[in-house]
Amino acid sequence: MRSSYLAKFAAFGVAGALALTACSNSTTPAPTTGGNAAAPTSSTGGATPAGGGSGATYKIGFQGPLSGDNQQLGINEVNAVELAVEQANAAGDLGFTLELVKSDDVGLPDKAPAAAQTLLQDTAVMGVVGPSFSGATKAVGATYSEAQLALISPSATNATLTTSGWTAFHRIVPPDSVEGQQAADWLSTKAKTVYVVDDLSDYGKGVGDDVQKELESKGVTVTREGVDAKTTDYSAIAQTVASSGVEALFYGGYDAQASLFAQALKSAGFAGITVTGNGGKSSVFTEGAGDAGDGWYFSCGCLDATVAPAAAEFEKAYQAKFNTPSSTYSPEAYDAANAMISVIKDLASKGEVTRADVLAGVKALDYKGITTTIKFTETGEVEQQVINLYQQEDGVIKLLGPIADQK
Repeated sequence: MRSSYLAKFAAFGVAGALALTACSNSTTPAPTTGGNAAAPTSSTGGATPAGGGSGATYKIGFQGPLSGDNQQLGINEVNAVELAVEQANAAGDLGFTLELVKSDDVGLPDKAPAAAQTLLQDTAVMGVVGPSFSGATKAVGATYSEAQLALISPSATNATLTTSGWTAFHRIVPPDSVEGQQAADWLSTKAKTVYVVDDLSDYGKGVGDDVQKELESKGVTVTREGVDAKTTDYSAIAQTVASSGVEALFYGGYDAQASLFAQALKSAGFAGITVTGNGGKSSVFTEGAGDAGDGWYFSCGCLDATVAPAAAEFEKAYQAKFNTPSSTYSPEAYDAANAMISVIKDLASKGEVTRADVLAGVKALDYKGITTTIKFTETGEVEQQVINLYQQEDGVIKLLGPIADQK
C-alpha cells in the first residue's frame, strides 16, 4: 500500500499525532560496510535496557513514513516495533541487547534510497521492518537484496513487489491482487455497474487494476478513471460518478484523498455503494470525511487488534505504552518485528549473527504471531492470507469479518 499526502491516517490518527514528536527520525549513523555486514556493537547507552549476557547489541531497522503527510501509518507501525523490542529486552533471555533504528522515508520513493542507506550503513542492523509503502519499496528492494539485509514489510501490498526477483523482500499482508480480487468478488454480488477511480500511485492504480479485472471477469460493467493524489477538489469527478448512474464506486487511494472524495460524493448526491481498500482505512478518513464517510466499506488484509482476541495482550501493552489504541498495521508490524527477533535470537544462541544468516532465517520462518502464522513462500508472500471487510458506522470503522464470508 501507500504513498500519498494531506492529513492521513486516522484510526491511528489521534494517537499518531500525539506520538509524532517521539517518533521523529532517530537514525543512527554508522560506519560504511560491505553488503553482508555482521558486526554487533557494544551496548553504549541509548534507549534500550540491557537484554542479557554477551554485551553485544544487535539492531532492527524500521523504514517508513515518520514525517510528512503519510506519517500516521509509519507511527502506527514503528510504535509496535518499538514495543516488540522493549518487550524482548525486558524478557532478559536474549543474551544480547536489541535496539531499534528508525529511518524516515516520508513514504516517498525519492526519499527511500537515503533512508535505506542509513540502515544499510549501520553494521549492527540485522534486519528491517518495512518499508511501509509500495512505491518506497520499489525504490530500494534491489539495494536491500544486494546487501542481503532482510525486509519484512507490514503493509507494502503492490502485487509486483514479490515478482521483481528481489531476495530480501517479504511481507506479512496479502498483496493487492488478492485484496482486489476478493473485494471485487464481494462487490460483484452487490452491483453490476461500478466506477473505479484510482490516485495513480503504485498502490492505488495497482489495486484499481486488480478490482477492475476481477469485476469485468464477473460480468460487471466498469468505468475507469485516474485522479492524481495531489487533487484537493473532487467535485468534478464526484459529479461525473453521480451522473453516470453506476451502482457502486471503488476508490484505489489513500485515506485523506478518500475522505475528500467522500465529502464530494455526498455533495453530488451519489447514493451508491462506496468502497475503498486498505489505503483508505484510517482515522484520517473518519475525521476528514465526517458523516459523509458513514456507510463506506474498506477491504484490508489487516487485523483489528482492538477486537481480536489473539491480540488482546498486545493491545493492552500498546495502549499502556502509547496511551492510544493501536491502529491499521500496528499488529502486523509487531508480528514482523517479533518474527525478526526470533531469528536473531536463534542465531545469537549459536554464536554468530550475520545479515546473510538472518535473511536465510527469515526465509525459513514458521512463527505464530497475533495476526497470522508467518511462513513465506519462495517469493516472499505470507502463506496464510485473509482479507477482512470493514464499514464505517457513526464515525467509527468497524470490523465485519473476512470478506469471503460476507453476503
